[in-house]
Amino acid sequence: MSTKEKSRISDVIKRNEEGLLADWLQEQDSKVRHNIKEVVLREQCAEFLQLLNVAYETGLDIKRSEWDGVRKFLAEISRRRGEAGFSPSETATFVFSLKRPLFTLLRKEFGKDAVLLADETWNATLLLDGLGLYTTEVHQKTREEVIARQQQDMLELSTPVVNLADNILALPLIGTLDSSRTQVVMESLLQKIVESGSTVAIIDITGVPTVDTLVAQHLLKTVTAARLMGADCIISGIRPQIAQTIVHLGVDLGNVITKATLASAFKLALERNNLAIMRTASPVKHKNIEVA
Repeated sequence: MSTKEKSRISDVIKRNEEGLLADWLQEQDSKVRHNIKEVVLREQCAEFLQLLNVAYETGLDIKRSEWDGVRKFLAEISRRRGEAGFSPSETATFVFSLKRPLFTLLRKEFGKDAVLLADETWNATLLLDGLGLYTTEVHQKTREEVIARQQQDMLELSTPVVNLADNILALPLIGTLDSSRTQVVMESLLQKIVESGSTVAIIDITGVPTVDTLVAQHLLKTVTAARLMGADCIISGIRPQIAQTIVHLGVDLGNVITKATLASAFKLALERNNLAIMRTASPVKHKNIEVA
């Protein structure tokens, strides 16, 4: 039977829908039944059988527009389970678990006609395999989207821009500085410059393990972008090893001001803003309070 021919399975499902639904629910993975309310799982299975029946009557090619409803429904199921932490196999089980109950039903209906039974069983196998693989593809895509969002959140959390004083910002960097992270760094810094109106930004690379040509270029891009927003940048955390590497690579930091420590960079930033940290004349004495 070609994918364009009508299958007799649709009529079989219609006549035995309640029994098939009950057997299918029993066939579902125990973990799925444990993590999804029975009433919800029953509604999902019942809706899928109805959609499957409608699509079956139009042919067996799941890529045709007549199968849009089935694909959309399975995509939603796969996304929900992917976000809930289900594995790809546990997600695909929603479709694959229908095989045994359906094949048992086909044997009862077409057991006296071996050729017809073989044809309908084969068609059902191809169809359910295709739909099961589709759920796996959607699940994988959903997990990739979740991971991408988590990575983006981690990048944003790992690049905090803090206010050290009036008109002075600090951006402490920890870990490797690649292209994607540079973009997040640049956006975070520029947004903070706009919000605070700061004129000096300290980029501290004490926590950056190595500095190569690419990292140096990323730093220069960030400095240039900050200058365009009206803020001068000071790069702090230049350790001896990093200084030697920069010289060895022949990287030209131009007129970028660099400091060995964040403290020295902060001191320079204060001077540029006519600010200073003053020590009080005498330490504050705290009175001891006796508790009866």
